[in-house]
Parts: sequence; structure tokens; C-alpha cells
Amino acid sequence: MRLIVLLPLILIVAGCDRQNQPAPQANATAPTAAVQPGAGLDRSHQGQAAPNAVFKDPDGEAVDFKEFRGRPLLVNLWASWCAPCVKELPTLDALARAHSADGSLGVIAVSQDSAPQASVAAFLGTHHIGTLGAYHDPDMKLSSAYDAQILPMSVYYDKYGRERWRFVGDLDWTGEKAKALLSEAR
Repeated sequence: MRLIVLLPLILIVAGCDRQNQPAPQANATAPTAAVQPGAGLDRSHQGQAAPNAVFKDPDGEAVDFKEFRGRPLLVNLWASWCAPCVKELPTLDALARAHSADGSLGVIAVSQDSAPQASVAAFLGTHHIGTLGAYHDPDMKLSSAYDAQILPMSVYYDKYGRERWRFVGDLDWTGEKAKALLSEAR
């Protein structure tokens, strides 16, 4: 009788020995948003052409990087769930606004959210981001092509579509560090 009473207790205690596995995230393939080692300036891809990945323009039409050749281009990957991305968006918007008149630099911020494109546009509107269009990559083809492990990530291309550098993590795009980086390939 004693053995029968102890058996359930032994099974319960044995179960406590198991390591708790973290619950899978809703989007396990999404890059992380936290600042990690490896954040900062990366020149290891200098000279490479922009990836062939297709994403959506603000009108929901398919677009690729060939359409942006002819002037330097800053491409930013961001997501609405990424706090550093949201912090950075106003400075990207100010950068885009500063160059919209002269066309000396293209700035596109491509959402890596899986939600519908209308929600990306609404998110930008809610945060008073008026110059950056609602570019969208719901399948995260760009994150995959860039092997982005951390968001935000920005990639700077010269007017020929060759990568000059990447900046991993958030940056004040109106600050002196950004101005120095952006002056490199004009």
C-alpha cells in the first residue's frame, strides 16, 4: 500500500528535474531586436551588389533594388515590435525629408513585419513618420538575404548599387556619426 502512495509522488518529483524549454516564439525566424555583440559598423560586404530579393513598395507593388540605382541608397530593415527600430524611425524620416528635394540620397525603410501592409502604413502614421513610405517585406526575404540577426539594420549602397557598409543596431541618422558615414560614397 505504501508503494502505491509513493509512486505518484516519485513521478511528480521526477518531472521537476526536467529543464523548462522556452516557448517557441510566434516568428522564430525573425531577427532579434536586442543589441548584441556584432552591432555597429560592418564593412565585410563592401562591393557586393544588392540582393535580388523582391519586396513591396508603398502601393503594394513588387519592387527590387534595380529601381533605386543611380543615386546612393540607404536601406533600413525594421519591425514594429522592435523598440530600437521604433526609436530610430524618426531620425530616418528626418534624413529622408532632408534629401527628398535634392534627390542626393534615397532612403527606404522596409518593414519586416508579417502583418498586412496596411498595418505598416498605419503604424508609420501613428508614429508621425511622413516621408518614409510603407515598404514591406512580410516574408522577410531581405532579412534572409542579408542574414540579418539583429534589427534594425541599415545597408548603404553607392549609386551603382554596390554595398559600402552596413550598420547593425540603431543610430541617430541626423547625428554626426551618420553624417560622416553617409558622406563616403556620394
